Amino acid sequence: MDEQYQKIAKMIDHSLLSPILTIPELEAGCQLALAYDVASVCIMPCYLKRCAEILEHSTVEPSTTVGFPHGGHTMLVKLREAEQALEDGCTELDVVVNLSRVLSEDWKYVETEIGLLTRTAHQAGQKIKVIFENCYLADKHKIELCRICSAVNVDWVKTSTGYGTGGATIEDLKLMREHTPRQVQVKAAGGIRTLDKLLEVRDLGVSRVGASATRDILDTCRERLKLPAIDF
Repeated sequence: MDEQYQKIAKMIDHSLLSPILTIPELEAGCQLALAYDVASVCIMPCYLKRCAEILEHSTVEPSTTVGFPHGGHTMLVKLREAEQALEDGCTELDVVVNLSRVLSEDWKYVETEIGLLTRTAHQAGQKIKVIFENCYLADKHKIELCRICSAVNVDWVKTSTGYGTGGATIEDLKLMREHTPRQVQVKAAGGIRTLDKLLEVRDLGVSRVGASATRDILDTCRERLKLPAIDF
């Protein structure tokens, strides 16, 4: 496979998080992710085990959400969600922060929760992305979350769930990259629908994007690279 194409495809977490997703759509979405060889499929927890079965023996990772979409679950429920997801084959957890506790600046609670979930993922040999949901936060909240995520060594900080009032912005991506060390990667989610947008955020230091327009993005990529179309 063309190296340039692969670098782009392996930036994409193919999102299958619609609450009205059907089982046939789940199956088709996973097959699309395999055909285009993206980084991961991010799917609702109830379908994770089936998703992991379909993706087995491929380079596409099965991932899911914890505390989605508002982050307000109790810490114990989030921990159990994470443990169940890891048991079901998840290799990357996308965890929503407790937005109410962030806005209340209850930083001890927030750091305890993120630290607990990060240790759980890492002890299982898997990775964690922490979703800020920036559309509801002031810059001071985003910066403090970057500090906490860096201190507990999460794998990615992520802009959005895709279900808030706004998605990834250039300003937020610059801020998140500026306030985290290089080992903490940045994921953009919400509003990444074209190849040009993906390339724009990559230039800011983003290593992953959440996308439901995966096919359009990668078809455009293959056209520009003069690669044969993927028959799917």
